[in-house]
Amino acid sequence: MTPTLLREAGEALYGARWQSDLARDLRVSDRTVRRWMAVANEIPAGVWAEVSHLVRERRLWLTEIGKKLPR
Repeated sequence: MTPTLLREAGEALYGARWQSDLARDLRVSDRTVRRWMAVANEIPAGVWAEVSHLVRERRLWLTEIGKKLPR
């Protein structure tokens, strides 16, 4: 996985200021996320599983909200 994919997931989950929010949910410092983005540190494999989980949770939440909205 690449920093580009992490950025895409982060922006989809949290918007333009995604790094701090993602760091909080992953229980790492925002500095760690910035290092991953700068390729100073490799993104651990476990992070991808957690990001995938966050994306699935958000999708389910948005789906439920979408069902309640008038068409």
